[in-house]
Amino acid sequence: MKITQNNINELAWEKMDNLLPCVVQHAISGKVLMLGYMNTDAIVKTLETKQVTFFSRSKLRLWTKGETSGNVLSLSSISADCDKDALLVLALPKGPTCHTGAQTCWFESENPDMAFLADLEALLAERKYADPDSSYTASLYAKGIKRIAQKVGEEGVETALAATVMDKDELKNESADLLYHLTVLLQACDLSLQDVLNVLKERHSQ
Repeated sequence: MKITQNNINELAWEKMDNLLPCVVQHAISGKVLMLGYMNTDAIVKTLETKQVTFFSRSKLRLWTKGETSGNVLSLSSISADCDKDALLVLALPKGPTCHTGAQTCWFESENPDMAFLADLEALLAERKYADPDSSYTASLYAKGIKRIAQKVGEEGVETALAATVMDKDELKNESADLLYHLTVLLQACDLSLQDVLNVLKERHSQ
């Protein structure tokens, strides 16, 4: 059930002393970021400000994630489970989520591959305006879209050639190069892998 201002009271507040556990998940990668607790006021403030806010059980007050560090969580959506006694927040983090400086409070666990892909895309996006001498990616951006597009074409041909001769190791390496350069090209055009996925999902639904 998607949570709005109009259905907050439908949640099973009586089960948990008016506090519900809330899992925060990265809205793009699906990576689990943290666990907090929300009361009705925390949900209302989260919906109003679009910044994820919890009820702090130690401070006994509302606490907006990142209120001191600046590492806020920008809300995408809040939903409840089938029993309406647990919440799932999808959010986009600004900076690390964990107080240790890690991206997630479960930093010792193995992240799914799609989470790595999202992290890679974020890293490539950060280098869009960096000093061209600082990295290969930054130098590519500096050369412009035509050069990046040319690299995508070159890597596409090399990927196809590797497949033609059934060189599987080379196919894996060339595919990695192709995916990397395609991601850079999308960023240069102010697009993302999510935009591509949205097209695939729309086609699949048809």
